[in-house]
Amino acid sequence: MTERSIRVVVAKPGLDGHDRGAKIVARALRDAGFEVIYTGLHQTPEQIVATAVQEDADAIGLSVLSGAHNYLFQRVLELLAEQGADDIAVFGGGIIPPEDIAGLKAMGVKELFTPGTSTQDIVRFVREHIRAAV
Repeated sequence: MTERSIRVVVAKPGLDGHDRGAKIVARALRDAGFEVIYTGLHQTPEQIVATAVQEDADAIGLSVLSGAHNYLFQRVLELLAEQGADDIAVFGGGIIPPEDIAGLKAMGVKELFTPGTSTQDIVRFVREHIRAAV
């Protein structure tokens, strides 16, 4: 039996309409051999979690530039717990003030990447910290 590729949902929650960074990360993850499901713009936390559960995702990568990161990450984590899917890792990036990073990690976000992070750092994180469900 062969192990399947790590499956990552890359999502743009909320009203933010800037998705270039999310698309770059999605492509870098895909090019590194991961399965990537990109949800597109303006997704609700409910839509993102439903997609992750339906796609049997191992992780969700959220891109948040709108300033609503505290609410959006928390809501995704709550919905995963409600669905019994809190084994799906959540990581993300965007415009996240340094003073908010510790709180987001304390609530369960595995890692946060801010502007200027190399896509190779994100690929390395996924490779080293996300495991494919067998």
